Amino acid sequence: MSKSDNSTRKMAMSPSERRLQKELMSLIKEPPPGVTVDEESVSQNLTQWIINIDGVEGTLYEGEHFQLLFKFNNKYPFDSPEVTFIGSNIPVHPHVYSNGHICLSILTDDWSPALSVQSVCLSISSMLSSCREKRRPPDNGIYVKTCNKNPKKTKWWYHDDSV
Repeated sequence: MSKSDNSTRKMAMSPSERRLQKELMSLIKEPPPGVTVDEESVSQNLTQWIINIDGVEGTLYEGEHFQLLFKFNNKYPFDSPEVTFIGSNIPVHPHVYSNGHICLSILTDDWSPALSVQSVCLSISSMLSSCREKRRPPDNGIYVKTCNKNPKKTKWWYHDDSV
């Protein structure tokens, strides 16, 4: 691709796409420990990323591997991404529902454009690492049956940040 082709392509990118491209390059070049990007999934669609997270050594999740699906809309970074655990290994955690939805304030009410995919991954890894007992949220059964497919449409009640 010539230099002029590349600059034309950059001009055609929305501010949201430019931000995503910048974050993606940063995450690929300098990922946080235990975090990797599924580059094949991202190459097919810049607005949906699969991120692999490994359980941190010395925690309840050591040796386990998880996948997160990040979905971005065209308002990103002013609107938070939709983030869910996917795949066959959804962590058993008091803030993670069996359908992969995550009760974490930075994914909704406390989102800021200063946050990034990397900071969300670090927060989720930290949330898992601080867990003292593997168990589902007490309302898991009813929530999974009645919730919206998009966890951002849930009105979360943040009442316990000790796990």
